Amino acid sequence: MAAKWEMEDRTSSESARLLFLRALRFHPDNQKLYQEYFRMELMHAEKLRKEQKALEQAKMDLGQYEFSEEIMKAELARVIYKDAIQKIKGADFLLSFLAIARLFDFTKEMQEEILLDLQSLHADDPLTWDFMAKRELEAESLPSSEHESKQTKALEVGRREERCCAVYEEAVTAVPTEAMWLRYVTFCYERFKRKSNNEELKQKRREKALAVFQRAHESSLLAESLYKQWLQVLLAVGLMDTAVEVAIAAARRFSQSLDTWQSCLQVLVSVRSHDVPTLFEEALAHIKPKESLPLWILRVEWTEETQSLEDTEAFFQKGLLSLVPAISVAMKEQYLDWCYRTGGVKKAKKVFTSLQENRPFSLAFFQKMIQIEKEQETCKMQNLREYYERALREFGSEEDNLWLDYIKEELNHPQGKPENCGKIHWRAMRVLQGERVERFIAKYTLAQTGHL
Repeated sequence: MAAKWEMEDRTSSESARLLFLRALRFHPDNQKLYQEYFRMELMHAEKLRKEQKALEQAKMDLGQYEFSEEIMKAELARVIYKDAIQKIKGADFLLSFLAIARLFDFTKEMQEEILLDLQSLHADDPLTWDFMAKRELEAESLPSSEHESKQTKALEVGRREERCCAVYEEAVTAVPTEAMWLRYVTFCYERFKRKSNNEELKQKRREKALAVFQRAHESSLLAESLYKQWLQVLLAVGLMDTAVEVAIAAARRFSQSLDTWQSCLQVLVSVRSHDVPTLFEEALAHIKPKESLPLWILRVEWTEETQSLEDTEAFFQKGLLSLVPAISVAMKEQYLDWCYRTGGVKKAKKVFTSLQENRPFSLAFFQKMIQIEKEQETCKMQNLREYYERALREFGSEEDNLWLDYIKEELNHPQGKPENCGKIHWRAMRVLQGERVERFIAKYTLAQTGHL
């Protein structure tokens, strides 16, 4: 900030330069300092060039003015750049100087020099190849008329993308690593996602993306994160069988990854594959039980959609017996909901009664039963009291809103007893702890005054 003030407000480039040099003595590895010092020298060169041009246009004598050719040709900026890349390595840092240089129209030679340095110093860095490939998208083409057809423009875009891919092809041969393939695949995937009304271009992008995904996979160099994108492409173009094969292959390659197994089962569930039970058991053999809940949720979804009521019932019973609390709790919630949807309120009540002592529970389990009762034409307050009381027995010390809902039910239900509210309030004050008591009092007061 001090150097910026010296440069812009006091127009003292020398003072700004001294401040940057002093800062770099104390912080020789600070990337931002080098970048801003480089930018300052280019801004100073630009300022001098503009001043000289203005004087020349005014046909004034330049003898009394000092215009250093070295500074105006950005030689000082070049020295800063060279010093920086010797002390701080990395293609990304080097490219940051190119981005700054591009802001000034007199730095063409410097830009070429930076590109040559990039290719000589970081030839094995995937970022280098990625940058050089994407430059092909920016390459100048033949001048086009205003009336150039959309077809012609699409062909030009296609040619540029082919040139990009040619560079990437050279890259994966020269640097056959997962990181390099990640750059290539990501480029193809991003181009595939771009919208176009030209069917030929869309077809080329689709074929290229699928081919590159396949080659990276066959080379065992496709990153785990990219399998999900590959599956999205396959499903988008309707290659369901291939998507299933890829999903299974990915899950078995990254067998310890919950995310990959989840993606695999999601694909199999979406196409209603009969391999879901087998793959589900295979996944459970590799994934830690405490982390496997998402897999159980997907298996439930598939079972409900494709299996008989008897088979679905059997799977829920298996889930209820799980020794992992999170799975047991989730299965109770989903089982109660499924029973209500398939067997009505009588079956739901029967299941609730059979599970009401089978801990652990979630609050959602009791809230679901309360909601089921309230959906009935003859909603009985006696039943609601039972469900609220059971919920409060488990969660009364933690859930201040549960007490408030119970009070509201007594006040608003046709069969409610407002005289019970005082007792419920007294019990809540005894059971709740700390901040929960304060929240309860505040909300109860608002409810009493009609503001809640």
